Amino acid sequence: MRWIAVFVAALIGVAMQSGAQNTPAGTPVPVRGTIEKLDGQNLSVKTREGPVATIALADNVTVQGVAKRSLAAIKAGDYVASTSVKGTDDKLHAVEIHIFPEAMRAAVTEGQRPSSLVEGGLMTNATVVGITPAPPQGELLKVTYKDGTAEVIVAPDTPIVTYVAGDASLLKPGAAVTIFAQKKPDGSLTTARVTAEKDGVKPPM
Repeated sequence: MRWIAVFVAALIGVAMQSGAQNTPAGTPVPVRGTIEKLDGQNLSVKTREGPVATIALADNVTVQGVAKRSLAAIKAGDYVASTSVKGTDDKLHAVEIHIFPEAMRAAVTEGQRPSSLVEGGLMTNATVVGITPAPPQGELLKVTYKDGTAEVIVAPDTPIVTYVAGDASLLKPGAAVTIFAQKKPDGSLTTARVTAEKDGVKPPM
């Protein structure tokens, strides 16, 4: 149950649109990039935007990794989160997909909301209705949620992951990380959890 709670908190962060420089104190701030160094409880991350961010890790920080999955692992009735963008064809195209364990279904709010993963990104937490061929682009993932339905085109190279347990040994220079830190009144960042690259599998960034 503790692991599920940590996983829920991380995925809630994925759904929030924010920026470190203009985000009010107390709001989750997404930090995505590669580790430069870990100095005690201070983690320095070279962000994908360029600047280095320093995040203070809580004493009880939880580190989790990601593991690859395939579209074949997804079946009707599964609960998934997909980040997508609208293409020139006016259809949603998946940027990445997370597969939720069944125990997460009641804990993660279904629906659609903006995602900070990519510009114009949309996150959809929903139940899978089915998957059908959508040549030549890939396959069509059909999902349903409380307020509607969605169809997302999934290309063969779309990252599909789930979360796995990790530890501080993953926090090494060069490892890719995704963090949803809390901004303190003085502008510093802190976090109680880090999603890090594991066995060569990087968090979708």
